[in-house]
Amino acid sequence: TGYFLFFGTILSATLIKLLCCLPQVLGGSAGLFGSHVSQLQPPHLQQQQRNLSLHEYMSIGLLKEAGISVPSGMVASSAEEAYNVAKQIGTKDLVVKAQVLAGGRGKGTFEGGLKGGVRIVYSPEEVRDISSQMIGRKLFTKQTGEAGRICNQVFVCERRYPRREYYFAITMERSFQGPVLIGSSQGGVNIEDVAAENPDAIVKEPVDIVEGIKMEQAVKVAQKMGFPPALVNEAAENMIKLYNLFIKYDASMVEINPMVEDSSGTVMCMDAKINFDSNAAYRQKKVFEMRDWSQEDPRDHQAATADLNYIGLDGTIGCLVNGAGLAMATMDIIKLHGGTPANFLDVGGGATAHQVTEAFKLITSDKKVQAILVNIFGGIMRCDVIAQGIIMAVRDLDLKIPIVVRLQGTRVDDAKALIASSPLKILACDDLDEAAKMVVKLSEIVSLAKEAQVDITFQLPI
Repeated sequence: TGYFLFFGTILSATLIKLLCCLPQVLGGSAGLFGSHVSQLQPPHLQQQQRNLSLHEYMSIGLLKEAGISVPSGMVASSAEEAYNVAKQIGTKDLVVKAQVLAGGRGKGTFEGGLKGGVRIVYSPEEVRDISSQMIGRKLFTKQTGEAGRICNQVFVCERRYPRREYYFAITMERSFQGPVLIGSSQGGVNIEDVAAENPDAIVKEPVDIVEGIKMEQAVKVAQKMGFPPALVNEAAENMIKLYNLFIKYDASMVEINPMVEDSSGTVMCMDAKINFDSNAAYRQKKVFEMRDWSQEDPRDHQAATADLNYIGLDGTIGCLVNGAGLAMATMDIIKLHGGTPANFLDVGGGATAHQVTEAFKLITSDKKVQAILVNIFGGIMRCDVIAQGIIMAVRDLDLKIPIVVRLQGTRVDDAKALIASSPLKILACDDLDEAAKMVVKLSEIVSLAKEAQVDITFQLPI
């Protein structure tokens, strides 16, 4: 009982970071989902998203393949290429969009001072000039924070003149036990603000994932969104195509903001954000090969390459654990004793010594880490394999910070013998509570030493 009591309270400090990337749809005045969640979190709670996101031009390409009306445009990786693309499009009324995986691009600022990651231009020459100030520079928005995101490409597309702008999205929602269509007559603006100020302006229509979307459902949503009667069927057809794309590619979210009625009376999707379920990577190879790792935390790439489950947090105690539940309990017991976990890291049940070494590299790449707690319960996982990995990592990485290791389960005696015979400073502990207390104290000692600008060394007890 005591465990669940503190698990519930400490959760808010650690688990919120792991959960805030899950879709949360329109809970009254609450925020929305997916790419917008980080806008709604305080800066110290922002973290890496776990689902795959694609650049706008890639998402637009998928929409075009699905027969959905989108503006004509092409991507460019240099200012000169952007100039040639603009000439190829054949109109002087153009939009240049920085391809950066972050919301709020339009209000962002580039290194060098250029304002806005979405710019309206009126000639190929202006496209070249604006592109030269975007490509190769970082864009800073509310979502990127001080780190910014590098812009390696721009999307140059024709400018269309909308008569009316709407918001449309599809996401998975637990309360509906499946997909839900979301629409609003207020598009082209932050939908979170609309949900907060006028929840009645949001339309929700659950879809039975087994039966699929029905035409009458899409028509109902289009009517409630306020499409003119003459365009309701066209809007509904686009919604059905978007839903089919959502299912085909195992998307967790498709967001169109805005979906418009343009000046020629055509329903078009002017922008697209699509997130994909990372669990579907094995069957969505085409989509996952599009991933742009330059837009993500380098540690995410390193973790994915080593097949590790890792999420960086903002504490000082690195955690290496096998099993997601044990990892959560480990972080909570660190919090209970006054420490702060620096990461969630689950090496899984079949980790190799090499993976353990890679896990240590990940943990120690965070300069805030001042001590490491290894907590392994050997069921499928053999404790001696973990011990070999720990010894290899400490030796190869020449780690100076204290490491507390708590091992229980399969071949634990062999693991303890390996650690005991090693000349390396690895502190073994049988009891998890004692191990947590020890690593918190050691972290505090290292922190004090750094503040005092003195060097410290740790000796094992006789």
